[in-house]
Amino acid sequence: MRKENVMDGYSKIDQYNPKTIRSIAKKYTGILEDIGEDPNREGLVKTPERVAKALQYLTHGYDLDPAEILKSAMFTEEYQQMVIVRDIEVYSMCEHHMLPFFGKAHVAYIPKGRIVGLSKVPRVVDAFARRLQVQERLTVQIRDCIQDTLQPAGVAVVIEAQHMCMIMRGIQKQHSVATSSAFTGEFNHDVTRSEFLRLIAAK
Repeated sequence: MRKENVMDGYSKIDQYNPKTIRSIAKKYTGILEDIGEDPNREGLVKTPERVAKALQYLTHGYDLDPAEILKSAMFTEEYQQMVIVRDIEVYSMCEHHMLPFFGKAHVAYIPKGRIVGLSKVPRVVDAFARRLQVQERLTVQIRDCIQDTLQPAGVAVVIEAQHMCMIMRGIQKQHSVATSSAFTGEFNHDVTRSEFLRLIAAK
């Protein structure tokens, strides 16, 4: 018989900073009051704490070191062709309105003596995305981190995203998509860049 409170196998545990949760929750209680709500009514009693936990999760990228993520799985390899990780889900928050933007990232690099574990590329994307961001800076940060850490012959990053600050407020354009790109090295050459763009567009 399994003993109570003894883990058997894999378990994912969410951990939050209690002091930070209390501080954020207190502020959200005031926000609820300021917009005319009653923070003591049944549906809202735990809302400040829930929002505080959600915000801490959505911005946990500040606690991550993207370069160290790459360094944890770098391997010597003489492969010299393009490596692409495409259709990486991106979830971030616009720093101007603190509303979400979401979409997908396509990341490629051309190794120069070293490769990186494929899962580390999406992890780097997440490490930068889980912060208050603008899409343009996010694109460049991903590019520069891979270039500076892995030292490949070139890096390419394209992000396509929808922004809730444009969809549910302001101009309210429901189907608008913002595309940003950043390139280094070999990807600054038309032939290599065109091959990358063709491959990420292929279904």
